[in-house]
Amino acid sequence: MAAPHPFAPRCEFAFTISIELVGLRWVEPSVLGNTRAAIYAASGTVAGPRLNGKVIPMSGGDFPLQRPNGVIDFDARYMLEADDGAVIYMQNRGYRWARSPEIAERMAANEDVAFDDYYMRVSPRFEAPAGPHEWMSQHLFVGVAEKVPNANRIHYFVVL
Repeated sequence: MAAPHPFAPRCEFAFTISIELVGLRWVEPSVLGNTRAAIYAASGTVAGPRLNGKVIPMSGGDFPLQRPNGVIDFDARYMLEADDGAVIYMQNRGYRWARSPEIAERMAANEDVAFDDYYMRVSPRFEAPAGPHEWMSQHLFVGVAEKVPNANRIHYFVVL
């Protein structure tokens, strides 16, 4: 096995956001030939070694674009509130696609599917106030997401 590249990034688990989604609306198909949706962040929790708090209810949502090939292009924006009361803005971009047409159908029907049956990764940006959470505005993150019925659970790793 080859030695790791000397500049390979290291990642550290930071927190998990579990978010309940409501109010799905569709624009299908749009004039561009894609399908756009809107779904809102009803509530959620943030838990982990580097941040704990909640998703501020109805502070935003996700506006995914579903391509004709089945790839979903996420664009989510909402607010978090840390346990100390700090408000943090979050923008999340990423992709989800199923590993087979059958899995895609089950996901579209909002059924539970195994994590290995799909790809769902995100790249968030945070705007945090000065103080104990400003580190979030100074680092890159990668999120590995789980699609669960009517919700998402995303595990965030800070790139060191």
